[in-house]
Amino acid sequence: MASSSFLAVFRIVLLVLFFNGMVPMHAASQDDILSTICKKTRNPSFCFNVLKSAGTTDLKRLATFTLNLAHDKVAQTRALAQSLASKASDPKLKERYATCAEQYGEAADDIEDGKKDLGEGDYNGVNIKASAAMTEAGDCQDNFTQPPKDPSTLSGNGKTVEDICSIILVIANLLLGRA
Repeated sequence: MASSSFLAVFRIVLLVLFFNGMVPMHAASQDDILSTICKKTRNPSFCFNVLKSAGTTDLKRLATFTLNLAHDKVAQTRALAQSLASKASDPKLKERYATCAEQYGEAADDIEDGKKDLGEGDYNGVNIKASAAMTEAGDCQDNFTQPPKDPSTLSGNGKTVEDICSIILVIANLLLGRA
């Protein structure tokens, strides 16, 4: 008798923890969760590949993973822009690369602030910071709409930063919906 009441209480506790997000969902539902997130992003196939590599379906962990990924890509892109600015012989390109380096510096600050906001449970703050970083990357790309064109990989990196930030925006909105 005591063991059956223990099992009943145990099942109830597991259900409560599951529905409050404290117990990870089954691996079989990972594709469903990733699909829910990725179909709302600007590049769903990129999103699915990125989130699949995270190895989790927990929204906070996915947010942490993508914020770290964004930070790494922003830092890499800033370093590339700085290097290109120092080596460019065309004065227009030199100026544009230097501007991009500044913009990616600001994007790095935004991502760092987003990490702090996530730690504090401020999901709206995460959303705002990811949006700001996305804007900085887009502004850099906009610098090259007129000739001379950017012959480097800087534009590709900028698109990747925007795609990662798009994922962060969706996850932050989902977290907001749970709060």
